[in-house]
Amino acid sequence: MSIQLRHDWTLDEIRAIHELPLMELVHRAQGVHRQAWGEPEVQLCALLSIKTGGCPEDCGYCAQSVHHKTELKAEKLMGPEEILAEARIARDQGATRFCMGAAWRDAPEGSRFEQVLAAIRGVRELGMEACVTLGMLTQEQADRLAEAGLTSYNHNLDTGESYYGRIVSTHTYADRQATLERVRKAGIQICCGGIIGMGEKPEHRWELLRTLAAHRPHPESVPINALVPIAGTPLADQPPTSTVEMVRMIATARILMPRSRVRLAAGRLMMSDEAQLLCFLAGANSIFFGDRLLTTGNPNFDADKSLLAEAGLRPSAPHAWQPGAAVADD
Repeated sequence: MSIQLRHDWTLDEIRAIHELPLMELVHRAQGVHRQAWGEPEVQLCALLSIKTGGCPEDCGYCAQSVHHKTELKAEKLMGPEEILAEARIARDQGATRFCMGAAWRDAPEGSRFEQVLAAIRGVRELGMEACVTLGMLTQEQADRLAEAGLTSYNHNLDTGESYYGRIVSTHTYADRQATLERVRKAGIQICCGGIIGMGEKPEHRWELLRTLAAHRPHPESVPINALVPIAGTPLADQPPTSTVEMVRMIATARILMPRSRVRLAAGRLMMSDEAQLLCFLAGANSIFFGDRLLTTGNPNFDADKSLLAEAGLRPSAPHAWQPGAAVADD
């Protein structure tokens, strides 16, 4: 039986899935996951902040915003060789994708953009997938990223559009969507997901999932993050996200977007091994590993390898994807 891929999910349909009894929801998501992906495996991704702090955006969850009084100090863009030294370490530890994040509102022009292109080319030469998040892009920039060999561009939508203005005011949801359209037009894969635990209601989560699933094709990677409250940010006092909330979000994403990699992203340091394994059972098949996620903590390489080995989950092997080869799901 073939997987049915849809782009017309309604909020009522998504609500009905998300609110299923938990065991039924996980059972259904696991069935979809096995049908779409076969043998259980997890993609290991490493994430490096290549330009930290000093961001003019006011995202309420982020320590890197100049609008918030956090202890983070702004740093200059790392050079390509320094970045590639970190990429080699990640590759040697088993990562097949190397992700680079820069705290910019808009990707810059000139020498800084050229340095990023050089880093992308270097990561691809190491035999790894390359992903970057640089802020908003012009079409010319997206095209140049594709020419450099970029595998995927991360540009999260964070939450549902109706709640988005409560989280950030320095750009709009439409701004984010426009960059995603440019990335897709350039033939680059899309990495796009959200954060739960920012004070939103369940219907805002359903709205986000509907928006993601409406993309044609679905985003190849869908990171699901649990808010990591950071002192000095507007969301510092938000209560922890429960395991059940994470599992429901991951399982629903898996059912709506069967062939997307659903990434268990930020917040894993706050989760027990058992909670993480339940997320894998619900359909997560990708993680960031290494002890840092941009500016927040994360389990180290050895802890993750031990967890996966104990559960019998195999790290996925690199594959030979090239720019322009995004697989249509229609």
